[in-house]
Amino acid sequence: MRECGRRHLALVALGVRRVVGRATGVSPRRVILSILAVAVAIGFVVTVSGIALGLASQSTVRSDAVDYWIVPEDGGTTTAVAVDGPKLGAVHETAASLSTDDRIDHATPVQMALLPVQTPGTEGEEYVLAVGVVPDENAARIAGLSTQPLQSADPYYADGDYDGPWTGEAVVSEAVGELLGVAEGDSIRPRTDDQSRSFTVTHVDNAGLSTGGGSVPVMLVHLSELQSLTGAETADQANQILVRTDAPGVESQLTQAYPRTTVVSKGGLSARRLGTSNLALAIGVAAFLVVFVIGVLFVATMMGLEITADRQQLAVLDAVGFSPWSRAQVILAETLSITVCGGCCGVLLGSGGIVVTNLLVEQYLPVPAVARFHPALIVYGLGIAVLIGLFAAPYPVFLSHRTVGQEDLLQ
Repeated sequence: MRECGRRHLALVALGVRRVVGRATGVSPRRVILSILAVAVAIGFVVTVSGIALGLASQSTVRSDAVDYWIVPEDGGTTTAVAVDGPKLGAVHETAASLSTDDRIDHATPVQMALLPVQTPGTEGEEYVLAVGVVPDENAARIAGLSTQPLQSADPYYADGDYDGPWTGEAVVSEAVGELLGVAEGDSIRPRTDDQSRSFTVTHVDNAGLSTGGGSVPVMLVHLSELQSLTGAETADQANQILVRTDAPGVESQLTQAYPRTTVVSKGGLSARRLGTSNLALAIGVAAFLVVFVIGVLFVATMMGLEITADRQQLAVLDAVGFSPWSRAQVILAETLSITVCGGCCGVLLGSGGIVVTNLLVEQYLPVPAVARFHPALIVYGLGIAVLIGLFAAPYPVFLSHRTVGQEDLLQ
């Protein structure tokens, strides 16, 4: 048994030396091309798998400050467009109850509505995305706008009577300023049934929400004032509740705030539909199949060309007593040497691809990152490289049996 093991190791070593010899010899092109092809393929699948892993886990799109949103199960999950669908009720009371937890810095309901507005200097009406919140003394950004210029708490709510002082404060984005031609101190009048209410611009924020079509006109106001304009004050409704905290352990408590709701991280809102669907799995499987098929075909073709060009050396091995099975082991070792070497380079290439992907996403998209590197991706990449080698080897082995003969030895 020990002698058999030494023989197999010797055959493997011979295959590796043959690959090294060809790679450093006078004609290394096919070996180098095979290694590069496997490296690019493995690099691609590692990068794509990192993206799929990030979408599935959501950990790569979570900010350092652990903020959570409580959203209805069938409701929207993006802060930009979730203006319809199921809503939460008794939001002021629930948010106040959550805020009594020492681990929670602040909890605020968030209502979003497309609000028709006009200004004294404009004719007709324009639509803006109105976002109602309950500000606190700590400056925060919601929907891209700062809450600092708004008065803390929600005075008009008045413990549910909705008869407190009307602040009329509004923080608007630059897109609203350009759309309505307003600046600080200007008045904005909602086109609703109650024509006696209006807002005064307290601050024009340079930030805001953006989409592929440009900046979204956003107006940040007190929650109860927006509720009274949209009819949501009857059941104290809002689309979502934002919980600001740096304690991840509160997530289990948040899930009990409402039945049939989902708790997601603020950074994961835009990716939640992707992460909770089968898209992440589909991306990973598609990448694996494409890379596997292309890798096997390319390596098998390159190794077939090598075997055809190396007929004389294979004939020498046959002449000195190497059996067909021994020659097959040598060729298998050669193929695996090439694919494993390409796999190692591909893992490094894929790791760099994950870093570059995250840098590009952070620069051009409104999420911190989408790809996640995990040590398991190293094993995954090398495993695919080994599979490519195992499935590509039969073709050059078959060619070696057909091309080796005495005429090759005499050449």
